[in-house]
Amino acid sequence: MQSAIVSTVVDIVNDLFGIQETHVDLQETRKEFKGDLTLVVFPYLRASKKSPEATASAIGDALVERHQDVIGYNVVKGFLNIVLSDHPVQVAFDQMTLDPNWGIQPLNDHLPAAMVEYSSPNTNKPLHLGHIRNNLLGYSVAQLIKATGKPVVQVQIINDRGVHICKSMVAWKRFAEGETPEHTGIKGDHLVGKYYVRFDQQLKAEVKDLVAAGVAEDEAVKSAPCMIEVQQMLKDWEAGDPATLALWTKMNTWVYEGFNTTYSRLGVQFDKNYYESDTYLLGKQDIESGLGKGIFYRREDGSVWIDLTAEGLDEKLVLRQDGTSVYMTQDIGTAIQRFKDFKLDSLTYVVGNEQDYHFKVLFLILKRLGYTWADKLSHLSYGMVDLPSGRMKSREGTVVDADDLLDEMENAAKTVSEELGKVEGLSEKERTTLYTTIGHGALKYFILKVDPKKRMVFNPEESIDFNGNTGPFLQYTHARICSILKKAKYLKDWTWDHVTLSSKEREVIKLLAKFPSTVQHAAQEQNPSEVASYLYDLAKSYNGFYQVHSVINAETPHIAAFRASLSTQVAGVLSRGLLLLGIEAPKQM
Repeated sequence: MQSAIVSTVVDIVNDLFGIQETHVDLQETRKEFKGDLTLVVFPYLRASKKSPEATASAIGDALVERHQDVIGYNVVKGFLNIVLSDHPVQVAFDQMTLDPNWGIQPLNDHLPAAMVEYSSPNTNKPLHLGHIRNNLLGYSVAQLIKATGKPVVQVQIINDRGVHICKSMVAWKRFAEGETPEHTGIKGDHLVGKYYVRFDQQLKAEVKDLVAAGVAEDEAVKSAPCMIEVQQMLKDWEAGDPATLALWTKMNTWVYEGFNTTYSRLGVQFDKNYYESDTYLLGKQDIESGLGKGIFYRREDGSVWIDLTAEGLDEKLVLRQDGTSVYMTQDIGTAIQRFKDFKLDSLTYVVGNEQDYHFKVLFLILKRLGYTWADKLSHLSYGMVDLPSGRMKSREGTVVDADDLLDEMENAAKTVSEELGKVEGLSEKERTTLYTTIGHGALKYFILKVDPKKRMVFNPEESIDFNGNTGPFLQYTHARICSILKKAKYLKDWTWDHVTLSSKEREVIKLLAKFPSTVQHAAQEQNPSEVASYLYDLAKSYNGFYQVHSVINAETPHIAAFRASLSTQVAGVLSRGLLLLGIEAPKQM
């Protein structure tokens, strides 16, 4: 319809004002004005030699005359608000009723895949609130891309080596007395995290003693006995010492099992895990090759650098003077390896905004190395997530643990649901499932409704509210519609052709029609908050319709059948839209 009106407007401005080629700015009419589409007429004023109002009126008169579906208009300064008949709205509704997956394109496995990297934790501590935002964003972006018909490969790189991992290992050797997850009942990642915190406590105590003995604090940190032990353990690991590797493997296995349990609760999964212990040597050959081409240069101390000052950045180290790699080197090699492992045409890194500079450098280096796919790399840079009480600090053990937060959300959902009487008639098993569905949905929606680029504060109490812009509100709207449709089963034998649409019904249909373009744009922008905002508007619109129009007790069975069909489409879009956010839509609440 928009395309047809644009074509008609092009003809009209040519006929009226002699404008042969022009851009037509046609937008959806704002809610405070009457109309369906709004044409901006300012570009035509020079040719029309009329006021904005007169120019808009002339175009409006011609549109009503020439286009059968334009039944009226109104003018607000230089804006022509076009009023459409019911026909195009009904045609749009007919189209969506024929497509059970309206808004979601079928997957085309013949296309190159899009890779999305997210999570990428360290194996020295459990996942926390920051990881939750990362995982939810990465998973949702992957689902959005899939909804456009494109295959997606979801990956993570697990940081399973280095100083931080050795700190947990040293502390476990010193203080654990052999305790394991099996013996203690403590989840594996929590147990390892416990000793990461324990190491920090030990380091502070040793540094304090050294400082009291007259050692400078910086030197005390380096010379503390526990830190010396960590450095030696790292050397032993790199040398392949069997005992060190055995402890490393054992403790990492505990962590992986713990991570997988949390991932399962969050509803996220990965097609492939990359491990830093496998990738930390990647990239060195690429650097050596780039040296021969003059892309990199070697300084007198033997270190290798790249000069990016021409791009407004600085000079970046890529190999230390002893020939060992830095994180940039590993990321160069890992990116190259991924395009070898999979048939990809894009790679998105979901990483916090503190790494903005790192990814600018990485992408520039890969482009300098001649990889054409470097232009298809992107960094989904997201802001930190805080609690009302402030920031988190993992070394001191004050981090907001992901598992604890999920437990808290489930308990909050139970409390609120029981207080509001949302679980009457459900079995104990059904109740438990519902508490999980509501609690996790509240958490996911609250985080994903915020633009990823913004820093945010997660408030558990606000997120669990059944009113307002929350996950439970959308879930309850879906469950309410399912309840209505269950009562309206008798209408399945009734058919309906075209009915006269009320303003509320038109509003709902117009919103339903926007679902495919919303999904496409959200995938393009890698911004799940666009889908969240759309779903909230749809739920509000449907509830507004239902407040004034009965489905079961409509004026005629034909109208009731139409409204049941309308309700079915809303429930379907809510369910599919929520799934793009990783949220389940319960049928009963």
